[in-house]
Amino acid sequence: MLRKTALPGLALGLFTLASAANAAPLPSSALHVAITSQRVMNAVTVSDNGRVFVSFPYWGGGSEPGPTVAELDKTGTPHAFPDAAWNDQKQTAGFADHFVRVNAIRIGPDGYLWIVDSGDANVGGKPNPPDGAPAKLVAFDLASGKPVHTIILKQGTTPHSYVDDLRFHNDTLILTDAGDPALILVDMKTGQQRRVLQHAKSTTDERPMYAEGKLLISNGSPARVHADQLEVSPDGSVLYFQPSSGPMYKISTADLENPGLSDAELNEKVSLFYNTPTTGGTVIDGQGNLYVSDVNKLRLLKITPDGKESVLIADKRLVWADAMWIDSTGKLWVPAVQLNRTASFQADGVSRVRQPVTIYTLDLHLAPQHRF
Repeated sequence: MLRKTALPGLALGLFTLASAANAAPLPSSALHVAITSQRVMNAVTVSDNGRVFVSFPYWGGGSEPGPTVAELDKTGTPHAFPDAAWNDQKQTAGFADHFVRVNAIRIGPDGYLWIVDSGDANVGGKPNPPDGAPAKLVAFDLASGKPVHTIILKQGTTPHSYVDDLRFHNDTLILTDAGDPALILVDMKTGQQRRVLQHAKSTTDERPMYAEGKLLISNGSPARVHADQLEVSPDGSVLYFQPSSGPMYKISTADLENPGLSDAELNEKVSLFYNTPTTGGTVIDGQGNLYVSDVNKLRLLKITPDGKESVLIADKRLVWADAMWIDSTGKLWVPAVQLNRTASFQADGVSRVRQPVTIYTLDLHLAPQHRF
């Protein structure tokens, strides 16, 4: 069972302290336990009216069965969203009306709950099965629980794709491909999908990843997670993106969405933004400040739009801080998902996740993120 804890507010002085580019890190007492679970949760998203949704990745394991996507009630109890049928992992027929491998969830600018389902995908191994479930996006109306959009991503993927995460810019959906490095653009008006920056330096994991001081190993080799984190600036003009190993790059959305540019020409428009460390998750606030998890040193970094870094908080509990969220009250939600401790990254295949898995919050009164 998940448990949700009421959180006391922090003094505004703490927010002022954290906002300065070179301020001292917040104390550990600023990090509050919000949700705990005996299963690994890899993402959290909160609607403007306070509804809390979490996702449980297929790689997470855990001692309790449960849904892939859940809404938490006021007691912290998870309920399958939108219903049990969508979360029935035993389904074998079809793929469009149930979840296969959910990798990301987030409330979109339209107020819908958007879900990235990677389908039957392998990361860094054999090609994805040709007859397996393809990656898809599904958007649910929160009032009715009914799917509003279902977008099958066959056109924008390859046999080695692992569709990872999603951001929005006007009528364009921007996704990262962590398996076969690229960004995937989906035009909401036409339904067209195209891959850009394929195997570019900016989308390809070219350096070792470290977590808790150890080289991250998968299947006996250094792990590689290609295009992963991405954020759109508050004014919609810039996309920040990176492989999980870092560094972070940026490109104007006008260039990114220009179909007249070849991949070579588009690559010339990309510039290095910041030399980020191995990263689990990011988020951007309404002032354009990026929050980046450093999974090696167990801390959160704040990077201003002009590239100045400060340590927001460092705490040994922040083990692989993943997909963060800033809610409408300016609270920062931080899932500590312990990805590096899961069985997939252990030489003996035995999970070393320490339960419970926890989602924390920092009551920072941040300017809420803009969602185009």
